[in-house]
Amino acid sequence: MKFVKDWLPYILILIAVILIRSFLFTPIKVQGSSMQDTLAGDEIMILWKIGDISRYDIVVADYVENGKKVDTLIKRVYGLPGETIKCEKGVIYINDHKIEDNYATNQTGDFDEVTLGEDEYFLMGDNRRVSKDSRMIGPLKRSEIQGTTDFVLWPFSKFGKVK
Repeated sequence: MKFVKDWLPYILILIAVILIRSFLFTPIKVQGSSMQDTLAGDEIMILWKIGDISRYDIVVADYVENGKKVDTLIKRVYGLPGETIKCEKGVIYINDHKIEDNYATNQTGDFDEVTLGEDEYFLMGDNRRVSKDSRMIGPLKRSEIQGTTDFVLWPFSKFGKVK
């Protein structure tokens, strides 16, 4: 009985950490340059696993091909479920309305109209020239999106909420 009494606080802390990382938030490392100038490779951020997904949120998603996870993507949400998105002459249109794209570091190449399903999202990186995103791989399902990220932990010079 003394063993259980001595170790119970440590066991509870371990269970709490596992539950928090599994269901609430966890650290994530940025890979590559597809989100520059907003994010840089090797930054460590907090991935929030709960909450709604809105236009322009930065999300972490699993890129799945033939039922297997191929890559982890960090991209910005442009198209939401049920919307139609396209780009003509470098201008992005959602449901035939021009949107302001204040995040792209270079011009968006034209792409054909895509109508999103009930649980699909259209994601693009901020650095469009190098970003592998929905323009190439198609929309991603909600189940493939791990969560949103908007807070840099490392390096300390960038510590805080992403603008």
